[in-house]
Parts: sequence; C-alpha cells; structure tokens
Amino acid sequence: MRIALLASSAMLATISALVLWPAAQPAAAYEVEKYHVYCADDRIEVSFWDREQMIVRRGNPVCLFATYTSRSSALTFAEKNFGGEGKPCFCE
Repeated sequence: MRIALLASSAMLATISALVLWPAAQPAAAYEVEKYHVYCADDRIEVSFWDREQMIVRRGNPVCLFATYTSRSSALTFAEKNFGGEGKPCFCE
C-alpha cells in the first residue's frame, strides 16, 4: 500500500510539472564576442567595442583595421602590423 501511494505521488508530481511547465522555448544562441583592432586617438587599440561605440568613446577619426573572435589573435595582428597595442598610428 505504501509503495503504491509513493508511486502515485511521484506520478502526480510528474504530471503536474508537465502541465504547469511553460512551453519550451528554443535555446538562445550566444553571440560570439569580437575583438577589433582600431586606430583611435592616434594609437593602436584592441577593443570589444564596435565602431559606433568607439566613435562615441574616442571621437572621430576611428579606423577599423581587423576583427577577430579572440583577443590574442587581435593582439597578434596589432603586434605584427603596427608594433603592438598603444603604438602610434593615423587614420586617413
């Protein structure tokens, strides 16, 4: 008798969860963070801010040179092409 009572309690809990559970929503995809190599304020900068945000924060001119999905790749690009983050640059 006790086993039957426990079984029906468990079944009732499962049915209640299924009935009361909200409709399944598709899983949200995570947006991959991007790292950009800019010339801003006459210096090379690696940032996750997009160009519009950089213009608001640094003012014009802001030149975008490259975009990567890892900070290390962006820093490597800056090092190989400009001597590294913080080195002088200019926008045309």
